[in-house]
Amino acid sequence: MSRSPMVVRTVPALRRAVEALRARKATVALVPTMGALHDGHVSLVRLAKRRAQKVIVSIFVNPTQFAPTEDFGSYPRTWKADVAKLAAEKVDLI
Repeated sequence: MSRSPMVVRTVPALRRAVEALRARKATVALVPTMGALHDGHVSLVRLAKRRAQKVIVSIFVNPTQFAPTEDFGSYPRTWKADVAKLAAEKVDLI
C-alpha cells in the first residue's frame, strides 16, 4: 500500500509546502498536468524523481487552454485514479 501524497489546493498552501521543502535543502521538481494521467505523465514523474529529491505534480484543468469550440466542461477529471497513480509513484505533493 502506497502512502498518499500531501495535497494542497491553494496557492498560499503550495507556497508554504514548497518553502518547507526548500528549508530542508531538498531539490524540487514540478510535473504540471491537467489530470487524466496516462503513461506519458507517469514517465515524466519518474524522470523528475531521478533528477530531484522531491516531486510535485500539479493537477489543474486550466480553462484558458481550451478554445471556444472545445468543451472545458467535458474534459475528463479523474481525481481518485490520478492520486492513486501518483501515490504508487511516491510523489511528495499534489
